[in-house]
Amino acid sequence: MKKREEPQKENHERWLITYADLITLLLIFFVVMYTLSKIDANKYYAIASSLAKTMGGSQSIMESGGPSMVPGASESKELDTVMENLEQQNMEKIKRQIQEYVDQNGLSGKVTVSIEERGVVVSFQDVVLFPLGVAELNPSSRDIVDKVGAILRQTPNYIRVEGHTDNLPIRTSKFPSNWELSLARSASVVHRLIEFSDIPPDRLSATGYGEYRPRRPNDSDTNRQQNRRVDIVVLRTKFQEVEPEAVDKPIVNQATQ
Repeated sequence: MKKREEPQKENHERWLITYADLITLLLIFFVVMYTLSKIDANKYYAIASSLAKTMGGSQSIMESGGPSMVPGASESKELDTVMENLEQQNMEKIKRQIQEYVDQNGLSGKVTVSIEERGVVVSFQDVVLFPLGVAELNPSSRDIVDKVGAILRQTPNYIRVEGHTDNLPIRTSKFPSNWELSLARSASVVHRLIEFSDIPPDRLSATGYGEYRPRRPNDSDTNRQQNRRVDIVVLRTKFQEVEPEAVDKPIVNQATQ
C-alpha cells in the first residue's frame, strides 16, 4: 500500500519578496531625488522653458538629451552643455530676425548685427537714432527701436544698452562731456524699450562709455562716425551671473532709524 503523500506546506514568507522590491524602489527614488537636488533646478527650468518658448515650444530639453541621473561631475557639465546649445540657437535666431529686418528696410551699413562671446550685439550708428549732439530719439528712429525691441522681447536674457561717442569734445549746459551724452543716449533707448516694447525694466541696463571704447582710431571723419554708436547687447547667461540681482524687500534707510 502506497504511503499517502503529505500536502505541501504553504509558504507564508512570499510577502518578503514584494516588501524587498518596495524597499528597493524607495531607495532608487530617494537616490534620484538626492541627485536632482544637486542641480540648480530653478536655473535649469527657467532657461529651458524660456528658450523652448522662443523656439516655438516644439523642442524640449529632454528631446535634446538631458543630463545623466548618475551623481558626479558629468551631470553638471552635460546640463551646462545642453543649456549653452539651446542658448546659442536662441542667439542665432535673434541675429537672423534682426538681420532680416535690417536688410528689408535698407539699414545695412548703418546697423550691424553680430554674435560675440558676450552675446548678440546690435550696433546703431548715431545718425540712425540721434541728430549730432542730441540724446532724444527722432521719430523715424523710434520705429526702428520698437521693431528691434519686439524681437528682443522674446528672449529672457539681460539686455545692456551701451552709448559711445567719438573723441571730439562737447561742452554744453546739458552735456558737460561725452560721458553724459553717451549715457543719456543709452538711457533714451532703454526708456523706449520699456515703454513701447514691454521689456521688463529689471532685464535692462544703460551705460555710457564716452569716447573710451572706440571701434577705430579717431583719426578721420569716417572712423569717428563709426565710433559714434549705440550698442544693444543681449548678454549670454554666463555673463548675467555677475550682474547684481534685484532685491525683493525694500531697502531701509539706516539714517532714519
